[in-house]
Amino acid sequence: MKHTTEKDVVPTAEVEVFDQDVRVHQTGEVELERNFRFLDALGMAFAMLNSWTAMAASLSLILPSGGPVAMTWGLCVSAVGSLAMCATLAEICHVYPSLGGQYDWAYLLAPPAYRRGLAWIAGWMTAAGWVSVTATGSSLGASFVIGLISIWNENYVTKPYHTFLVYLAFTVGAFLLNTFAVRALPMVDRIALFWSLTGIVTVIIVVLSTSKGDYETGRFVFTTFVNETGWPGGVAFLLGLLQSTFGLTGFDAISHMIEEMPNPRMNAPRIMVSAVLLGSVTSFLFIVCVLFSINDFDGLITTSYGALLDAYYQATSSRAGATGLIMFNLVAMAFATQGLMTVASRIVMSTARDGLYGPLSPHLARVHPRLAVPHWSLVFVAIWIIIFDLGSSVALNAILSSSVVLLEISYIIPIMLVLLRGTKVLEPEGYPKRILTMGKFRPFVNIFAAIFAIVTITFFCFPPAIPVSGTSMNYVVVVVAFVCLLCLSAWLVSGKKHYQGPKVKVAHFE
Repeated sequence: MKHTTEKDVVPTAEVEVFDQDVRVHQTGEVELERNFRFLDALGMAFAMLNSWTAMAASLSLILPSGGPVAMTWGLCVSAVGSLAMCATLAEICHVYPSLGGQYDWAYLLAPPAYRRGLAWIAGWMTAAGWVSVTATGSSLGASFVIGLISIWNENYVTKPYHTFLVYLAFTVGAFLLNTFAVRALPMVDRIALFWSLTGIVTVIIVVLSTSKGDYETGRFVFTTFVNETGWPGGVAFLLGLLQSTFGLTGFDAISHMIEEMPNPRMNAPRIMVSAVLLGSVTSFLFIVCVLFSINDFDGLITTSYGALLDAYYQATSSRAGATGLIMFNLVAMAFATQGLMTVASRIVMSTARDGLYGPLSPHLARVHPRLAVPHWSLVFVAIWIIIFDLGSSVALNAILSSSVVLLEISYIIPIMLVLLRGTKVLEPEGYPKRILTMGKFRPFVNIFAAIFAIVTITFFCFPPAIPVSGTSMNYVVVVVAFVCLLCLSAWLVSGKKHYQGPKVKVAHFE
């Protein structure tokens, strides 16, 4: 093995280049099939971001924290910040397209003395973040179903086990599809892209037409600021960014699927950026149209069957109309849960290859020879998702919110490394010249991405309202601290002695 010195930028001897057409690795390890073409992968990325549905489902987060101003202008801020983070990571992905994404990039970009430690942290944060964000699909899907039952049955009283059973159905459905129908997933993702785009167009047309000209004013949509948090206005606005940032978080998804797509060096970065742009535009159109169509903003906050369903009901003045519209969101969330579980399992498999989970690692890294999926990683992810919902609703909400914080922590590690170490880390010896590059704008984009990540990570840990009580406390800090404790414990028990860094597999250059 090549001796690594401080002058080395990339540990080239530890980087394995795999050919796009190889099915079985030289060591006999079964690899994943390459089923995802460009449109399939774009459909998967867009369906997993599921931005307009994610923002619609999480309206309750933003209504008291900025109201319409945070919903519109806050979305613009989050879109620019998320695009800056995405563009930075996409440029890295163009140079180092690898299954581990930011986990691998932390190792490849860091100085030799810090590679193992930073990669270990990035791996744990990425895996924990994606397992957490996968739970959001089941959770938000369950909230739609319970809302539908509530709007059609005025005397219905929600029981915790009702929500859990629906949550379980979404999780098990995604697990079965990922385990036994992997070759059908590209078709499913194409359908998901078509369904989501059809949904946003249909919703916009219906809510605007059924309002019959009785619209809110532009002044209300773009200048009304609501603050029921107890925090100063600026802090309330920043807290309100959680909704829009949540809807755009997860753009790294496609970088964890590069072993299952052709020409990932070109396709993956383009899909990452395209998904954020498409998600931002569709979300802005949706938010603006809904705000123009509602007639009782306070009702969105107090409704018992969910802000989104109430917004549809206000716009259409019909339970049947509201039900028809929310079916687009409900089915889109089912598609998203399937895609999120796909990516989460690939991340667990990738990090397990390097021993991040102790004695479980050999099993979690295994690909089933007949099913061609990491079956034990899928089981692992599904079990954790189910465990999440066995806790209190407060604990679950903390886990869902912490998915944004955990993923942004994993993003900021390679972002800071590129920012601090400069262009040299993106121009390793022996690699082809970069085709996709931000050029002279790269430092400015990197700086803004880092600032946005630091600010949002900080404020998303604040309590959503003051004075703080047991029910209004933000337990994101507890969740992140728990993940950090597990990460540190695993490092001290086995990682510090045995961990050698990720076995990086970079896609073929051509």
